Amino acid sequence: MADGTKQTVTRREFVRDTAAVTAGISVGLTKVATAAEAEAVKKTRSYNPNMEYRRLGKTDLWVSAVCMGGHWKRIDKITRTESDFKGYRTHPEASAKEWQAFHDNRYDIVGYCSEKGINLIDCAATTEPGVYAKTLKGRRDSMYLTATWGFAEFRDPEGRKADKMLKLFEEGLKKTGLEYIDLWRVMALERGGRHSEAEAEEMAKALEIAKKRGMCRFTGFSTHDRPWAKHIMETYPDLIQVLCTPYTADTKELPKDSLFAAARKLDVGILGIKPFASNSLFRGDGSPDGPHAEEDDKRARMAIRYILANPAITAPIPGLISRHQVDNVVHAIQERRELGAVEEAERREISKEMWSNLPDHYQWLKNWEYV
Repeated sequence: MADGTKQTVTRREFVRDTAAVTAGISVGLTKVATAAEAEAVKKTRSYNPNMEYRRLGKTDLWVSAVCMGGHWKRIDKITRTESDFKGYRTHPEASAKEWQAFHDNRYDIVGYCSEKGINLIDCAATTEPGVYAKTLKGRRDSMYLTATWGFAEFRDPEGRKADKMLKLFEEGLKKTGLEYIDLWRVMALERGGRHSEAEAEEMAKALEIAKKRGMCRFTGFSTHDRPWAKHIMETYPDLIQVLCTPYTADTKELPKDSLFAAARKLDVGILGIKPFASNSLFRGDGSPDGPHAEEDDKRARMAIRYILANPAITAPIPGLISRHQVDNVVHAIQERRELGAVEEAERREISKEMWSNLPDHYQWLKNWEYV
């Protein structure tokens, strides 16, 4: 697995190593994968030789360098519907035609992601698991599915007991028709430190039981609280296999006491949410034919390249809503990883815009500039 160190190889060593490795399955792009890793990668879901795959911590799953977040913000710009299906709730005002356009879009984009080698969908909140269970019907093995069962799961004070969390999980599986999910990542409070130690123990108990019952294959959690995340990873090292947490186009790892140092030490996979800072990175409104579309594509690619330069991040998980967006992030994966001096200066200017564009309810994300 890539450790972030640069490595110089001779031509003889390069020829020897690449003979055992299929093109496109480098790990972190800092050194060539071993033959054993290469074989494991080729067995991953929706394998595509043109996609880069990264090991998701101690799950030992190989997932695409960019995965699919469950959000569908600005989907109305693609489906050309009046309803934006925002908030991940039912929309009684949406017509049957609009609902069909929405579900057709989700079905198409999941399939297109699979074709391109993107092989994980992360679902959050209450509605997303059901939407993606529907899109995966008949092709469940094409994607790894990670999920949380909404705010009632662990953020609700009434839902912080293991038995209640498990009951909600069981009801969710039954409602969506899923036999299991690959990863259950409990949605803790954004400020996870507000959870008591007893509540954290209940979360760990629920994760352990769910895994033993075969409801999920792997376990983890999500939070925006870095000290608490580090504490939970260290307290429950066997149960915490994946952390879902913010990482933006301007996030920088602290040289000491970083959350990511702990993640590397404990072999925890990290899925990075908010890679585009809730679209604050962009100038346009998401319309594919808008005046800022080309510029925003470039900004998205630059953000993906910047984020993937940190080998502690397994994969950012943007909400992809069009084939063009899928192609754009795949393009970013295949581009040179490090930003040149001119690009880096441009990224910094774009980041200043991004921070200034954050809406009031996302001001907390500024705390993720240094991690």
